[in-house]
Amino acid sequence: MGFRLPGIRSASSFSRNHTSSKGVNVPKGCLAVYVGDKMKRFMIPVAYLNQPSFQDLLSQAKEEFGYYHPMGGLTIPCPEESFETIISGLNEC
Repeated sequence: MGFRLPGIRSASSFSRNHTSSKGVNVPKGCLAVYVGDKMKRFMIPVAYLNQPSFQDLLSQAKEEFGYYHPMGGLTIPCPEESFETIISGLNEC
């Protein structure tokens, strides 16, 4: 016996690839971020969150958006090309 809250799914209702409210799959261990003027979506490993260069991007996001991110995911305020350069550097580590 128990009760259910609307919009809350139990752990057993999640698949291996979690699905957001928009119906987009996010692989386990990854995070969706939106970058650039066109809000291009990138999937990044959560391990990147601890990297100093990515921490700088998070600081920029905090300054520009605070804790409100209009896309529903983390929005990074930098050009796509710059973001791709930073990410490619992280991939080499």
